[in-house]
Amino acid sequence: MNETTLKGRVALVTGAGSGLGEATARAFAQEGCAVACVDLKVADVERVSKELRARDANSVAISCDVSGTEQVFAAVQTVVDTWGRLDIVVNCAGTDHTLSVADMSIEQWDQVIGVNLRGPFLFAKAALPLMQKQHFGHFINIASTAATRAWANASAYHASKWGLIGFSRGLGVEGREHNIRVTTVIPGGMTTHFFDHFPEQGIPMPDERNLQSPANVAATIVFAAKVPEQSALQEVIITPLTETSWP
Repeated sequence: MNETTLKGRVALVTGAGSGLGEATARAFAQEGCAVACVDLKVADVERVSKELRARDANSVAISCDVSGTEQVFAAVQTVVDTWGRLDIVVNCAGTDHTLSVADMSIEQWDQVIGVNLRGPFLFAKAALPLMQKQHFGHFINIASTAATRAWANASAYHASKWGLIGFSRGLGVEGREHNIRVTTVIPGGMTTHFFDHFPEQGIPMPDERNLQSPANVAATIVFAAKVPEQSALQEVIITPLTETSWP
């Protein structure tokens, strides 16, 4: 199998200041990609980008609210101004409010949908014309096993991740004629900061023995990008071996 080479490609990774996004930025840099690290938290994303540059990777840090139209288009323009192209967009940024429908505010609902679903749409909207002109591109959207099952106090998160799968499938059909691929990665629980708000809400923390390293998921994301161009890895589920929410 002749893998797609990633050396010299330009990747943009959202949520790159921590967790899966950070692991993914590091993984693409290791493959020889130029990496645009995008995150709302300026100090975190600058730290990651600086560490990549210290390892001889080509990287820039971009502060961006992924739910903000102008900020997203500006981020993509920064990448184009820096490297002249954009080959891979990985939408790792995500958020949640672990509340019932009765307790969740409209603003909280809008925030979850804005980051988890509107964000990937905006990056597609901003990057698609460039990828069409290049006749090459790859969007990798990070969903969740919450897009395959349902549990209480996660209605907004479920809606955003189920919606992301549908959006990715539709975008993939539109991209085919332009040699643009779309992959949805569906990870199970990871050892990230995603659960940090659980204690203050009285929610039991998950057992870390049932979580996986974000580096494992990042390796899967890179694998999807390296699939030969004649094929597309449409969707992949990667869970801890002891994942409690699957199947």
